[in-house]
Amino acid sequence: MRIGLFIPCYVDQFYPHVGMATVAVLQRYPELEISFPEAQTCCGQPMANTGCLDDTRPLAERFVDVFADYDHVVSPSGSCVSMVRNHYGGFFQSNQVYERLKGRVWELCEFLVDVLQVTSLPAPFPHRVGLHSSCHGLRELRLDACSERNGDQQSKVKRLLRMVPEIELVELQRPDECCGFGGTFAVAEEGVSVLMGADRIQDHLDAGAEVMTATDASCLMHLDGIIRRRGQSLATMHVAEILAGNAKATE
Repeated sequence: MRIGLFIPCYVDQFYPHVGMATVAVLQRYPELEISFPEAQTCCGQPMANTGCLDDTRPLAERFVDVFADYDHVVSPSGSCVSMVRNHYGGFFQSNQVYERLKGRVWELCEFLVDVLQVTSLPAPFPHRVGLHSSCHGLRELRLDACSERNGDQQSKVKRLLRMVPEIELVELQRPDECCGFGGTFAVAEEGVSVLMGADRIQDHLDAGAEVMTATDASCLMHLDGIIRRRGQSLATMHVAEILAGNAKATE
């Protein structure tokens, strides 16, 4: 199974250890042949979010060219995966190459659950952990349960985290609220963005979490900035780091 590793801009520039943790998780499965295509660039989400569609198009076209021949594409970012699967359609009308590719682009956790059907994880993580469910992964990829939906809903991320030996997942009061980042929203509406982030952090602190985790480094970047500026005691770690068995960020 040939895997193209899709590493988002935030991870590439600021959190390369998240990319390495993703590789470490995938390398446990000998049936996977993992490649990092160096020709990859930004998926175009920041441009699309600000309405610059003419600037988004060449990036979308490049993504399809770079990853079209892989069996699966895996990324440690729900928002970037959602961009490809749910928002590229307008650039590729009646394009069969894109239509074949979009169903093979996966966020790391859903790839482990839906494709590899993982049932156990080897590395312990003896800490109290709160899960921040990022908006794109939550409401566009359905990685977690949404309070506005009725019926049985499964959390693929929690399913994996519960396989981690010695971990303790804490229960939040508002598990599906936005952190306030939203890309350029955090710039245009700084005050609202910070208050939303502070609410998410307080929910984790009230639940007794030592570590806040998420499927998107961008959300964690926003939240970690607030935590550090306020001198609060809460570590942030991407879910890939926990699944890989990395040491706690505060140690």
